[in-house]
Amino acid sequence: MQKKDTQKKKLKIALLGTRGIPARYGGFETFAEELSSRLVERGHEVTVYCRRFFGEAKPIETSYKGVTQVFLPTVRHKYLETILHSLFSFLDLFRRRYDVALLCNAANSPFSFLVRLRGLPLFINVDGIERRRSKWNALGRLWYRIGEITSTWFATRIVADAKVIADYYLQTYRCQSSVIAYGGTAIKKDSGLVLSSLGIHPEKYILYVSRLEPENNALGVIKAYGLSECNLPLVVVGDAPYATSYKESLKLEASKIMSTNGENNTEKNTAKKVIFAGFKFGADYHELQSHCYLYIQATEVGGTHPALVEAMAYGNCVIANGTPENVEVLGDAGVFYSVNDFAELAKRLSYLVGHTEERGRLQKLAKARADKEYSWERICDQYLELFYNF
Repeated sequence: MQKKDTQKKKLKIALLGTRGIPARYGGFETFAEELSSRLVERGHEVTVYCRRFFGEAKPIETSYKGVTQVFLPTVRHKYLETILHSLFSFLDLFRRRYDVALLCNAANSPFSFLVRLRGLPLFINVDGIERRRSKWNALGRLWYRIGEITSTWFATRIVADAKVIADYYLQTYRCQSSVIAYGGTAIKKDSGLVLSSLGIHPEKYILYVSRLEPENNALGVIKAYGLSECNLPLVVVGDAPYATSYKESLKLEASKIMSTNGENNTEKNTAKKVIFAGFKFGADYHELQSHCYLYIQATEVGGTHPALVEAMAYGNCVIANGTPENVEVLGDAGVFYSVNDFAELAKRLSYLVGHTEERGRLQKLAKARADKEYSWERICDQYLELFYNF
């Protein structure tokens, strides 16, 4: 049963800075959908600002799961897309009535003074330290640095999704943060069309989910898989609109593995091969998380990664890159390899494929930790407490 916030004023909440809902891209979009829909279930009015590219035929305003969607324009450009959409969103606040604004991503902060001019309490979920990603040129990294600084200037309160990120803002800018992680929801699905279309079978594949960008280390995962003794297929779920050359390097590495090993294994469902599944959302994504043998989390930049929390919620056995953020989230409920040591990842992968009892033990621990620490209902409670107390 959903909680009802019956003792306090119902809030009108604007959620800005994501691509919008329903979730069709990454962690912030999942966050926007999960949080906004739960806030609506509790009686609050929520508007999520969504992107539409110039020339697209979309309604300016509609709804999804009871959440108002406002579609505002932007350009399809690696550097301008986010900035331009956030500016239009801030300006739109002046013609609507809200009690509070929640902004995602520090990259949107430089113009967020407009929210304060509007007179709204502003909470900024700053995400990870994005300027450290190699995909950004010098100008992009500078913009993210400015975003970090202006977040500390204009936010009523900064929200960090991990203690590691809160510590960074405290040490770098002497700015206190509220730590609120992401939630995870397990919607178990029977094996069906998705597994069949990919040629895989329940508990006979390894799952990796992430945007295909260098700091998420898909290339390292594929190399480690090639070095390992694992003969279960590796399913890579994700994509990236501006990473063409990097994606080509992934396919090249995968082709080396399959040409060397694939033809030597006669079992179709256990051949060593890499399957690029592209973006998967909704029921398709739930089906893949429901049936994997184990899950690999290889990110090195960011705070709490939604896909990791979701894998835990499904009770999956997790091997994770040993960054402070991943260690904070997973705790003793999974296996780590030293940061970006993909030879060690290969050994961990080989071990867990050969030790089903250890896999089972870790599955139970991951599920229990996700249920206790990372439920979306708990996350919703924490955001409402934040909104009411400022």
